[in-house]
Amino acid sequence: MFVSVIKFMFNKIGFNTVLREYAWLLLLCIAGVSCTNTKKVVYFPGVEDGKIVTESMIPESVVQKSDILSITVGSLNPEASQIFNTTAAGAGTLNSNGAGGDGYLVNTDGYIQFPLLGNIKAEGLTKKQLKKILTDSILSKQLLVDPIISIRFLNFRITVLGEVRSPGVVTVPNEKVSLLEAIGLAGDLTLYARRENVLIIREEKEEKIFKRINLNSSEIFTSPYYYLKSNDIIYVEPNKAKVATTNRSNQWLPIFFSGLSLAALLADRIINK
Repeated sequence: MFVSVIKFMFNKIGFNTVLREYAWLLLLCIAGVSCTNTKKVVYFPGVEDGKIVTESMIPESVVQKSDILSITVGSLNPEASQIFNTTAAGAGTLNSNGAGGDGYLVNTDGYIQFPLLGNIKAEGLTKKQLKKILTDSILSKQLLVDPIISIRFLNFRITVLGEVRSPGVVTVPNEKVSLLEAIGLAGDLTLYARRENVLIIREEKEEKIFKRINLNSSEIFTSPYYYLKSNDIIYVEPNKAKVATTNRSNQWLPIFFSGLSLAALLADRIINK
């Protein structure tokens, strides 16, 4: 329909036969470039209605340097517990990244400074492990009876880079986010994203782990990387069409516009002859 309308306009304007053929060829080239295979831009092609048994559990994040932890201590004696819930030296605020509130900053040596207990090694521990250390230390020093300790990350964040609409750092307040949710928070993938080759970079015990995920496969739902950990980095590569389009645009756009100007000049002379 679009091509028919353009052809009708050419006839009305009065372009000669040769000029109309060149314009027609140009339209065909533009239409060919703009065509996209929809199978490459949809998620989970071929997945039918049904159930997928998933055994992937939410991974427990490990405390790292520069993390900020919210640690609250409760007991049957609120007054005795209060000293543990005041802002400690070395605590940092999260006003800069929007999480708000005070917390215990894990310093460059991997320690937090906790009231009455002093320096506590936190780096490399899960929340459960750190909770046990604090509980045992409080009990061994007879500071509280039956302490109840709650720990959460105040800076649980995921970084999303590459072919997404809004790349950047995503803060997750509930400490639970899947790969698909993180992509959604980044505005979804662009049409030029390689959905079959999404890279996840994860740091564990001073090692960086690289894992590639295929978003075109339903196997993602059973992958241990379906749920993300704090400080995970997601990188979405551009596909060949994006790279080729960028290269061709840089090379041919000046020539194209020069030719277009020349064609317009010739057309004007032919029409006004």
